[in-house]
Amino acid sequence: MAITQAMATSFKVEILNGIHAFGTTVTRGSTTADTFKIALYTSSASLDAATTAYSTSNEVSGTGYSAGGNTLTVSTTPTSSGTTAYLDFSDTTWSTATITANGALIYNSTQSNKAVAVLAFGGDKTSTAGDFTIQFPTPDASNAIIRIA
Repeated sequence: MAITQAMATSFKVEILNGIHAFGTTVTRGSTTADTFKIALYTSSASLDAATTAYSTSNEVSGTGYSAGGNTLTVSTTPTSSGTTAYLDFSDTTWSTATITANGALIYNSTQSNKAVAVLAFGGDKTSTAGDFTIQFPTPDASNAIIRIA
């Protein structure tokens, strides 16, 4: 099994079909954004660009972690710089957690748990009765976690 960092291919198609709302939208009759979450996975998980939805298979379990992971907050709403559009999430933390994770899945819980992106940590990361934090990169056209160039 392996976790390979990628934007989900299904997500790319769904963006073109107007499925995901990261910022305020009125096109679907709503004025609020969808809810995005991040779930953590063990090294036994198989996640990559072909991942289409959140699954509990090989999801982390342990003290301070609940199935489904944390809800993310969009900290930089969709914007652009040059020819690249991007957005960012606030860092998220599982407090007083005892867990080991090898990667994560960002997904849209409003839209049937559709996959957005797979994050590979490059190996197991562990917290023992401490904080387990996902730090997202700088929100700009070169580094933001979600970028369309």
